Amino acid sequence: MQHTSLNARLTLMNFLQFAAWGAYLTSMGGFLFASGNPDIIGYFYSIQGIVSIFMPALIGIIADRWINAEKLLGLCHLLAGALMIAAGIYGVQAGEAMNKWTLFTLYSFSVAFYMPTLALVNSVAFSALTRAGLDTVKAFPPIRVFGTVGFICTMLFVDFAGYQHTAMQFVVSGAISIVLALYAPTLPTCPTNEGKSKSLVDAFGLNAFKLFKQPHLALFFVFSFLLGLQLQISNGFANGYISAFKDLPEFAETFGAQHANALISLSQISETLCILLIPFFLSRFGIKRVMMIAMGAWVLRFGLFGTGDPGSGVWMFVLSCVVYGVAFDFFNISGALFVDKNTTADIRSSAQGLFMLMTNGLGATVGSLAAQSVVDRYVNTQTEALSIVDGWHTSWFIFAGYALIVLVLFTILFHERRAEKTA
Repeated sequence: MQHTSLNARLTLMNFLQFAAWGAYLTSMGGFLFASGNPDIIGYFYSIQGIVSIFMPALIGIIADRWINAEKLLGLCHLLAGALMIAAGIYGVQAGEAMNKWTLFTLYSFSVAFYMPTLALVNSVAFSALTRAGLDTVKAFPPIRVFGTVGFICTMLFVDFAGYQHTAMQFVVSGAISIVLALYAPTLPTCPTNEGKSKSLVDAFGLNAFKLFKQPHLALFFVFSFLLGLQLQISNGFANGYISAFKDLPEFAETFGAQHANALISLSQISETLCILLIPFFLSRFGIKRVMMIAMGAWVLRFGLFGTGDPGSGVWMFVLSCVVYGVAFDFFNISGALFVDKNTTADIRSSAQGLFMLMTNGLGATVGSLAAQSVVDRYVNTQTEALSIVDGWHTSWFIFAGYALIVLVLFTILFHERRAEKTA
């Protein structure tokens, strides 16, 4: 009974954590298009990667030394939620007179406090489960999966409430963060490590850069960066693309064009299910082939977006969403396992941090800005509805071509090996 209660409390924490993110992550691009600001979508998504480079480490130092993780989780969500609500209220009240850089500033400071909470919720969960004598490998995944459920729930709520193209999505996100801010201090205590704190070099994961001395690891991290360039593209631009079909008479009343977020939510559902397939694929095909499958899935993800439509071609959008689970999960999880198997315990956490830095930090930042340049060139220069959709097709084919090049290079250059643990 005690374990059931603990699992329920941690499940609610994860549900709220990712529900706050799901309220805007896939629909924010659609809002920026609808508000006449398609030129800054890349900036809004790249800032998540920029703050992920340093904010989680800074907050992690505070959690290690001075403030319990569950209390710091509440404080971060309080600040993130208040700033996100401010961004939403400003966007709603300003309307067409909205200054995009004012909105961007409020949003950026909110994200700066939100992104570190992705690590804090894990810290709270792992600490609580360990102190309760539970096996985290078995106990945590069923808890974490409700984070994705929360993400999907707010995606659908924002869509059917009519907020996917308005700044109200930020208000929804901020309100959920405030709820979690009030709930977090009631969670099990996650003690600080007073007297056992890591050095600043360790806290920022800088010691992991010595792994680049190992050629196979250096090559792996380079490909992690190259793949990371793709991670936020569909989050940033899929909603605006699918919604653009509303301006074409033959697609104006289709479900997909009217409810892009609901259609995109299939990607998150697929992500949830694909997690369960990873153990089978890893044991059957090995890490390199699983990574190749992930890279091939990114080619399909973008290519199917480029050829589909919300009408008779909606099956291509659906299939694109299905393969997203493979594209996202297979590389991220198998990549983390590769790092785990090729590093020793004394540097493993820093190495995982480096993997996240190369993918979700540097990779996602550069990728969002590069994708913005492509969309600016082929979409935002157009004025006719048909030309805009054609420009989108060209953009998705360019993204697919890039993913294909990464796949070919990885297949040729990367060789799986049973390396000795790296010191």
